[in-house]
Amino acid sequence: MYVGIVINPQAGPKQRVTIEARCDLARAALRTQATDGDARVTSGRGTARALARALIDAGATHLVAWGGDGTVNEVAAAAVDHGVSLGIVPGGTGNGLARELDLEHRPAAALRTALVGRERVIDAGEIDGRVFFNVAGVGFDAWLAGVFNGLAHRGKAAYFVSGLRALREYQPRTYMVRTAQASFRMSAFSLAVANGRQYGSGAVIAPAARLDDGRLQVVCVPPAPAWAQVWRARRLFTGSVDRVPGIRIVSTDRAEVASDQPLAFHVDGEVCSGGRHLLVRVLPNALRVRVPG
Repeated sequence: MYVGIVINPQAGPKQRVTIEARCDLARAALRTQATDGDARVTSGRGTARALARALIDAGATHLVAWGGDGTVNEVAAAAVDHGVSLGIVPGGTGNGLARELDLEHRPAAALRTALVGRERVIDAGEIDGRVFFNVAGVGFDAWLAGVFNGLAHRGKAAYFVSGLRALREYQPRTYMVRTAQASFRMSAFSLAVANGRQYGSGAVIAPAARLDDGRLQVVCVPPAPAWAQVWRARRLFTGSVDRVPGIRIVSTDRAEVASDQPLAFHVDGEVCSGGRHLLVRVLPNALRVRVPG
């Protein structure tokens, strides 16, 4: 087995470990497991997928993504494209997919699991042709992802302050949602499409979501004044967002989301531009990923 490790040195709130130290730790883990491979470092947003493809071209049959949700998305997308397996070393602030998979957060332990852990098969989602593995969405989710991606310094404090500012500025929109189970028109604060349960950091947007059930959860949160949305946010951390008055949640394998204006959307926190109609579908058994045990 030849392993390609992609490292994002900018992921996370504050770097305590140098780029060289991360590369040394990754290569030491390869030696410890007597595994051939190499580690490469991203140079900016969007480069992780290109590095992953280059490693596959060089003979990698297994990839490891060391970074946040965006890095994991890019490397996992390359893994799906080429039918190779994936390991994850959480290095971001939220680490949504890593938390759903119950991965270790200490790099040395996470690297070991990423290299020799048990293999689990999970679904992916696709929205407007862009693949995601944890959560995608439109509305405030996408707006906020764009705000976060533009921050010079990341971390929970920076996210909290910028999130409050974005909450005051954001204007909800009306969406038409069509699935085999239900069709409805709704003014929504946010519309999440969830393969996993949480955004990250324990914020659960889709309590019934499962990574391997062949379904996606479409979660439409109704508008409310900013102070009420802050109060509602506590439900994200108690797993009870499904009790928000007026919320609509549909479990489906395919959906269409439409609006009267072009829609910005995000895939695992990375913002994309779309048209007025977005097609959503689940990709069953799309990714093989290493997990503990």
